[in-house]
Amino acid sequence: MATPPRIAFVSPRFSEGPTVGGAETLFRRLAEQLVTAGWEVDYLTTCARNHFTWENEIPSGIQTIAGIRVHYFPVDSNRDLATFLGIQNRISRSAEVTLEEELLWHRNNVNSQALYKYLRAEGGRYDRIVMGPYLFALVYFASQIHPEKTLLIPCLHDECFAYLRTVETMFRSVSGWIFNAEPERDLAAHLYKLNTSRAHVVGMGLDDFKADGESFRKRMGLTMPYLIYSGRREPLKGTPLLLDYLDLFRERSGLDIKLVLTGSGPYDPPIRLAPHVRDLGFVSEQEKRDAMAGALAFCHPSVNESFSIVILESWLAGTPVLVHAAGEVMPFHCRKSKGGLWFRNYPEFEESLMLLATKPELRSAMGQAGGRYVREHYSWPVVRARLLAALA
Repeated sequence: MATPPRIAFVSPRFSEGPTVGGAETLFRRLAEQLVTAGWEVDYLTTCARNHFTWENEIPSGIQTIAGIRVHYFPVDSNRDLATFLGIQNRISRSAEVTLEEELLWHRNNVNSQALYKYLRAEGGRYDRIVMGPYLFALVYFASQIHPEKTLLIPCLHDECFAYLRTVETMFRSVSGWIFNAEPERDLAAHLYKLNTSRAHVVGMGLDDFKADGESFRKRMGLTMPYLIYSGRREPLKGTPLLLDYLDLFRERSGLDIKLVLTGSGPYDPPIRLAPHVRDLGFVSEQEKRDAMAGALAFCHPSVNESFSIVILESWLAGTPVLVHAAGEVMPFHCRKSKGGLWFRNYPEFEESLMLLATKPELRSAMGQAGGRYVREHYSWPVVRARLLAALA
C-alpha cells in the first residue's frame, strides 16, 4: 500500500474557537480537503488567538482537529514593539526604508523560534510545505528553511508592504505559488516577474446551504430594508467609509435603510446613523447566512481583499453585493458573476444602492447569478481538483 503524501501548512493562527479571519478559514478548509483526499496533514501555527496582542493563549503541543495534526508553538516574547511599529509606520507612509530596516521589521514582527526549529528538524519528512499569508515574519523566515518544497499562499494585496525587497525575495525563492483569484496572480506576476507556469489559482470552496431571510427579519424585528457587513470592523476593511456613506445616503435619498453588522471590532457611526445600526457581534454560521439572505445587499467596502469568502457566501444566500472598486478581486468576481455592483466614490455608491433599493427584479436576478457563479467555480469538488493539481 502506497504511503500517503505528507503536507505541512504554516500560518500564524489556526481557525478554531474565537480565532477568525479569511486567511485562517482558507488555510483550515484547504487542510481539511487534503485530509479527505487521504493526505497526512500537519498544521504548524502559534499559540496566539488575538491578532493585535499576539499573546500565547493556547497551550503549546499537538492537538488533532478535524483530522489535522495542529502543532502549537509559542510566539517569541522578545520582540521590540516600538522598533516594529516605528518601521511599520514608515513603510505604511511609503517612506524610504533600507534593507536592514526591513529585516529589523521582520525580526520584531510575529516570530516563533520553536516553530522554525521544528521545521528545520522535521521539514524533510514533508512532500509539500504550504504557507501564508505573506505579510508575517513567521512566513518570511519559515519560507527560507525548505524553499525547494515550499508553496506560498500569499493572500496578496496591492499595498505598500507588497513592494518591500524582502517580500520580493521571499516570492522568488519558493518553488511555487497558490493564488485565490486571477487578479492576485497577475499582481504578483507583475511585481515580482514570476514564472507563471508555477503559479496556480485555487481559491476556496464553499458548501451550498439553505438560508431563511424572512425568518431572520422576523426574529430581529426588521421591517425596513438593510445592508449587511460581516467581518472585522477596522479602517483596513473600510467600515468607517461604509458608515459615512450610508449616513449620507439616508440623508440625501430619504430612504430608511438600516445596517446589520456581524463579526468583531469597535465601530463609531455618525450620530444620525447610530439608531439604525444593529450590531449582532459573533453569530452562528446559520444566523449569518439568514442575515445575508434577508438583506438588500451585502456591502464590502474593503480595498484589501485577495478572495473575499463573505461575498461568495452572500451569493449562495441569494443576495447581491456592493463592493469597493479599488480592490481588483471583488469587482472581478462581480463582473464574472454578474452578481454585484462596485463603487469608487460616494456618487457611485449612491447610484448603485439606489438601483438595488428600487429594482427588486434586478436584485433577485443578480443574487441568483452570483449563486450560479459560486456553485460552478467554487464548489469543493472543483476547488479540490485545482488544489491537488497545484500540489502535483
